[in-house]
Amino acid sequence: MVWLLCLYQLKLITPADFPALVLHVFTRYLTLMRHIQSTYYLEPAGSHGVWGLDDYQFLPFLFGSSQLLHHPFIRPLSIHQPLILDEYGHDYMYLGQVAFVNSVKNVEGLRWHSPMLDDISAAKSWEKVEGGMRRMFVAEVLRKLPVMQHFLFGSLVPAVEGMNREEEMGVPSEEEETEGGEVVVMKDGMKHVHQQSSWGDCCGIKVPSSVGAAQEMKKRMGGEGLRRVPFD
Repeated sequence: MVWLLCLYQLKLITPADFPALVLHVFTRYLTLMRHIQSTYYLEPAGSHGVWGLDDYQFLPFLFGSSQLLHHPFIRPLSIHQPLILDEYGHDYMYLGQVAFVNSVKNVEGLRWHSPMLDDISAAKSWEKVEGGMRRMFVAEVLRKLPVMQHFLFGSLVPAVEGMNREEEMGVPSEEEETEGGEVVVMKDGMKHVHQQSSWGDCCGIKVPSSVGAAQEMKKRMGGEGLRRVPFD
């Protein structure tokens, strides 16, 4: 999304291009992200558990509800119908994202594994859903201040004045980094080293992402009828 923002800042894309960017570029990005998540077992940066829309993506619900605003027969409650998800999930982002969420949960039914999505489906129209998604995006994404790493600021996307620098936070420079992909961690005032491939007992046991765990089980046991693993 930042890459597209840079192209917009350079006036290489215009507002007239936005529908095509969402329906073609962004949907291909989603497909790529799901492939990467399942191939490399990526864990979400943070999870709200069952009280979140999805651990990985928000925009498919925002864009997807807009895409369904004037659909003649698909209603918010239609996300509970497997036939609708199978038939139209590839054409409508909202349905496709719900189907993806369903595929990685260990119980059947949005009511149990995704109560927020279940509550939203009770809306009378997609206009209500889309308006709620806009407000939620502002509150839960734009107004949040997450910790950011490995981001290159520049003239197109400048860092705001007063933002902490790595040196001020005690993060070593590339020349000072420990060899072998190790990470120096401070825990209770004590400094110790972790390998990036695992974490010490002091930081808890490393748990794979739900997507990764499900894929690994399929590789070891074969078949598609395995018990699915929850996000949380």
